[in-house]
Amino acid sequence: MTDTSKDITILGIESSCDETAAAVVVNGRKVLSNVISSQIDIHTVYGGVVPEIASRLHCENINGVIRLAMKEAGTGWDGIDAIAVTRGPGLVGALLVGVSEAKALAYALHKPLIGVHHIEGHIAANYISHPALEPPYVCLVVSGGHTHLAVVRGYREFELAGRTMDDAAGETFDKVARAVGLGYPGGPKVDRAAREGDPHAIEFPRGEVKDHPYDFTFSGLKSAVLNYINMAQMKGEEINVSDLAASFQRSVTDSLVSRTIRCAENYGIRKVAIAGGVSANSALREAMKAACEERGMECFYPEPVYCTDNAAMIASAAYYEYLAGRRDSMFLNAEPNLKLGDR
Repeated sequence: MTDTSKDITILGIESSCDETAAAVVVNGRKVLSNVISSQIDIHTVYGGVVPEIASRLHCENINGVIRLAMKEAGTGWDGIDAIAVTRGPGLVGALLVGVSEAKALAYALHKPLIGVHHIEGHIAANYISHPALEPPYVCLVVSGGHTHLAVVRGYREFELAGRTMDDAAGETFDKVARAVGLGYPGGPKVDRAAREGDPHAIEFPRGEVKDHPYDFTFSGLKSAVLNYINMAQMKGEEINVSDLAASFQRSVTDSLVSRTIRCAENYGIRKVAIAGGVSANSALREAMKAACEERGMECFYPEPVYCTDNAAMIASAAYYEYLAGRRDSMFLNAEPNLKLGDR
């Protein structure tokens, strides 16, 4: 174990998808800088992330993003104790840009190198927004590529209790948004449209996975929404986009909240957290908070800036790896299919 008597300052780098990010974080919870260069405007033209374009833009942006993060932090390279980077999961080309950059910095500066699991980073985002939060707790991680229900037993100890069997929640938002003409990215646009609609206007299904009470399925919901749209078009009926968005969002939220609460109750845990891009969704936050309050549980979620992919969460997760003595070699590689809990 590492001496914890002094502050540990870590430079985090994140490039797993379409955000190029760098951040400097002290002791896993105090953010000195958090710089994010988003590619959303570019990928919007294509209706989703194009991996090759994402990789090229990471190459163009990463040095400038790191320089800005270091400038805003004001620490200087001598004040950095370790270099942390997302090693997976994610788009392999995008991951390789960040991993290569981190290895080059660690080698040139003689700093320890720490590879971080992207999902564990999302979970750690809650430590930044809630400095008093400690395990154990149940965390729902929902994003464009992931829907995981994890029992967080320790800072480095995770049990994957549930996961999606098909589409991720964020992916489902994107597909439904595209189908009704809202465009990409779907999550924020559906959320905004839903605020003007009636969540009870249309009754969409809540998928269940037999004999797997904590798993999720959204393919049936997606099909139901598409069928509703097709039937309305065949009949020449006008679709109320706000009502459809609100009803769809209620179905997704009900599925996410019910399984998370069920898991917490069955595991005897009184703290619940959410993380990932979809955790910025206003309806999900309100529903999870209400469900927790009804049962006397505590509810945690990050500030919106830490819901999206960012490097502060990577540096936060790396802090606990650093304390445990993890040091990666120059053979560290991108692992696009890395499983939760893999060290």
